[in-house]
Amino acid sequence: MSYIHPKLKLLASSPRTTCFALCAAALLLAGGCAGRPEAPILQLSSGSAAAAISSRLNAVLPADVLLLGEQHDAKEHQQIEQQVIADLAGRGLLAAVALEMADTRLSTAALKPSATEQQTRDALKWNDKGWKWEAYGPAVMTAVRAGVPVLGANLPRTELQASMADSTLDVLLPGPALKTQQQSIRIGHCNMLPESQIAPMTRIQIAKDVTMANTLSQAALPGKVVVLLTGSGHADRLLGVPLHLRADLTTKSVLLRAVNAHGDGPKAAFDSIWPTPAVPEVDYCAGLKDQLAPAVKPKPAGAMTPN
Repeated sequence: MSYIHPKLKLLASSPRTTCFALCAAALLLAGGCAGRPEAPILQLSSGSAAAAISSRLNAVLPADVLLLGEQHDAKEHQQIEQQVIADLAGRGLLAAVALEMADTRLSTAALKPSATEQQTRDALKWNDKGWKWEAYGPAVMTAVRAGVPVLGANLPRTELQASMADSTLDVLLPGPALKTQQQSIRIGHCNMLPESQIAPMTRIQIAKDVTMANTLSQAALPGKVVVLLTGSGHADRLLGVPLHLRADLTTKSVLLRAVNAHGDGPKAAFDSIWPTPAVPEVDYCAGLKDQLAPAVKPKPAGAMTPN
């Protein structure tokens, strides 16, 4: 395997840094991909928030698997996710909730509906530095209180390095999709990633998609819905998790999209787009540049190089 700078290893294992960048890249790319169908945009219905969510859900159901592709820093998206879970649980349709925010093989299945938040966090080995519990806790606890298992679905950090070296992952995407995903990685890292790392970082993305798909496939139950909470890039039907799901599962993918997200509606492979309020714009490329700067900062003239 080629050399990977420690700074880039850190970025590869940082869920929020990588996911913010990749989700932004997926939306940017989606607008310029010819032939990608335009998803219907469902505005909020009149009435209460609960009625609006029910209306939106009715438009995408039935489904065995429902992917909610969020923007991780949009609090309205996590609120919608909680409402979706509450609605499906109330109808008796919720089979399980799967999370990008926790590693696969972690689960609340052994917990009682009366479990505390701390017991739930412990069961999922929740990483609050990567994913704020205050954002995702309400959705998770809604499922727990309903007696519905919450499942970690993401690739464990301990498997990231092996995935980067696994060239067999390259063939899991059709050629054009692989190139699109690789370009997503470039843009997602603000064109600062060495070209030698594009393929390894793309493999991580594919491995995450495969891992999430396996979790969903195993959790599926006849007549019920497994919900995945994930970033928008993973929810893309032409690039992400849906490509790796069991063929017999009916899958619906919803993009939760802030109205100020990269101009006009993206021509991405989603079954529906749910518009949400604008979110403050953040220059994640500037933050990434600051993180990478020490790795590439030139030594002062005359500086000694340690032995």
